[in-house]
Amino acid sequence: MDPARKRTARLVVALTAAVLLAGALIYTSFSAGDPSVSPSRLASSAVPGKSYQVTGKVADWQKSGSVQHFVLHDRKGSGSVPVVYNGPVPDPFRNGREVIITVRKDGGAFVGEKDSLITKCPSKYNNKATPS
Repeated sequence: MDPARKRTARLVVALTAAVLLAGALIYTSFSAGDPSVSPSRLASSAVPGKSYQVTGKVADWQKSGSVQHFVLHDRKGSGSVPVVYNGPVPDPFRNGREVIITVRKDGGAFVGEKDSLITKCPSKYNNKATPS
């Protein structure tokens, strides 16, 4: 076989392998995430025992020992779900703060999985006017 032709064949095989690996990496990174649901969607379609990642704003927060009782409201809209969480809460956790938590339906309330509560940074989701 001609050396130039051999180099061309190696280059084509290497580039094909690189494109296939890049495609597999992109597919894996986009399909690996768990989509979060809104409180209104969760309230209308939750199945008991199944875990859901829900995003909403905290309201009516009460602490009873190490157990947190609060309501999650939609960012926009009127839907809400009651949540019971037994575990540590981040320092910025308070009424009005947007959080992400993994919950499962248990009766009329949603029970948060331990160590799944995360507060969102307000600067990442607030719409601020930009100076022109």
